[in-house]
Amino acid sequence: MGKIAFIFPGQGSQAAGMGKALAESHEEVMAVFKKADEVLQENLSDLIFEGPQETLTLTVNAQPALLTTSIAILEYFRGSGIEPDYVAGHSLGEYSALVAAGALTFEDGVYAVRKRGELMEKAVPNREGTMSAVLGLDRETLSAVTDRVTAQGYPVGLANMNCPGQIVISGSRKGVDEASVKAKEAGAKRVIPLDVSGPFHSVLMKPAAGQFEDVLAGINVRAAQIPVIANVTAEPMQSSSEIKQKLIEQLYSPVLWEDSVQKLLDLGVDTFVEIGPGKVLSGLVKKISRSATTLPVFDEESCKTAVAALKEETK
Repeated sequence: MGKIAFIFPGQGSQAAGMGKALAESHEEVMAVFKKADEVLQENLSDLIFEGPQETLTLTVNAQPALLTTSIAILEYFRGSGIEPDYVAGHSLGEYSALVAAGALTFEDGVYAVRKRGELMEKAVPNREGTMSAVLGLDRETLSAVTDRVTAQGYPVGLANMNCPGQIVISGSRKGVDEASVKAKEAGAKRVIPLDVSGPFHSVLMKPAAGQFEDVLAGINVRAAQIPVIANVTAEPMQSSSEIKQKLIEQLYSPVLWEDSVQKLLDLGVDTFVEIGPGKVLSGLVKKISRSATTLPVFDEESCKTAVAALKEETK
């Protein structure tokens, strides 16, 4: 029997109506949504359940909405008694992982990601920065491209290493445009502009990181009870000081998702339970390792399927 990792999705997985059916039929799930409303002193749960999607997708809303939905689903799933050996999350999902690992209370997590969203939106005004997904190019080649463009005065860099052949670049609009053209010249199959409100995980987020440090200073970050694979290093972290440091660095550093999944595989994980809306991470895990078992958990039915599969494995 291999080990189990719980993994949590990031921005882009939000959808109006997520978690709604589960919350309506389970009090402990609804309680998480209500707690978020209380902490933020606004009706976030209504926005999550009813939309509109455009408002939900704004960074400042999407971040607390995704954290809340993932933890609400986790609350239900944990009723099955299944616990992970490791946790990890993609970008914003790292906060869900930290709540799952006991390093952050849910209340502090929701407050932190709302502030994080506000600072990220403010860091680069009026959509002066952007992101694009580059398909079919390796890291070294793409890195050489972004280094060349940055050297010309248009900052751009690698932001998310999602899986082999899928890398997201981020930076100034001009930098991303230039790098997109050069990436295609260097052999990229496709470049897809992303609908984001800023250049996340790029050097342009450094001002936000400085201010976010003040936010984290006021939050009690505890040692994680379960090792969390950090986005920034793709290594396990557990001490509170390291967690704080890595969350600050995460704002302007690439998300090493492919490396993080590889690390979990090396640590003996063979089953990845994706907790939260959508199945994006399950798809990425499969592209990194065909033999890994992926179990997305986003509603009652998928939860029952996952629990049955996990109990079958432990027989």
